Formats: sequence, structure tokens, C-alpha cells
Amino acid sequence: MSVTASAPHTDTPARLRAALGRLHRRLRPTASGTAAGLTPTRISLLNTINRLGPIRLSELAAEEGINPTMLSRIVADLAEGRLIERVGDPQDRRAALVTTTREGRRLVERMRRERTDVLSLALDGLAPSERRALERALPALERLAEELKGGRL
Repeated sequence: MSVTASAPHTDTPARLRAALGRLHRRLRPTASGTAAGLTPTRISLLNTINRLGPIRLSELAAEEGINPTMLSRIVADLAEGRLIERVGDPQDRRAALVTTTREGRRLVERMRRERTDVLSLALDGLAPSERRALERALPALERLAEELKGGRL
């Protein structure tokens, strides 16, 4: 077996994936989301609608990777909970767009604050050198997220 120049780093993608997965799972639940009865999928959709909306259902399905039948049910539930609303598409009267309501935007903001607070507390538990290392890594992580955007790889 030959050793390549990249051999010492072969475990980096696996370690990074595992660490990001653990972070995601630990940040996903929020008191506000749980109190609103939202599943992780509903929270993800609400966040995406808030970030990209108004958005067509077909675009939302593609963005979230959810089949249209499941998406329709979740959108109906979020609309019933008054977190999102359907609005007419000014470009195509046959199509509808979904957007967050004031209540939906408030919930998204509360969940963001909760997650930020949890991360702030966790960062406080790290050594100053570890916090600086994370700060230095942020630009690379942001570029990595862009590389993965849209399933290009």
C-alpha cells in the first residue's frame, strides 16, 4: 500500500462530519420550538421559508429535499399554526408562494437566540486558545458550507 501526501489527513472529513453532526443534533432542539410542537423538519422548513421567502412550494421542496406530498402536509400544518401563510405569486397567478407571518418570524428569532445563547455558554467553557482556534476556523467553515451548497459535490 502506498502512502500519499494526504494520508495523514484522511480522518479529517470523518471527524469533521461527526463533530458537525453532534453539534447540529445538540443545537436543533429549542425550548421555543418544542413549546410550539415543531419537529426538526418543521423547524427547518420554517427557517428556510423565513430566510428565502416568499418562496414557491416547488423551490422549497428542492431546497429542503422533501417530496411534494410531505411538504404539502407540513406547509398546511405551519399555516394552521399561523407561522406561515400562502400568498399569490405576482408573476404567475396560478402559483402560490409561502412566507412567514409575524408570529413565525418571532418564533424563528427566539429559536436563533436560544441557540446562540447555548453556544455562548458552551464557548465560555472552552480555554481561550480553543475559542481563538474556532474563531480562526470560521472563514474556512463558511467557505466549506458554500462548497457544499446545493449538493454540488
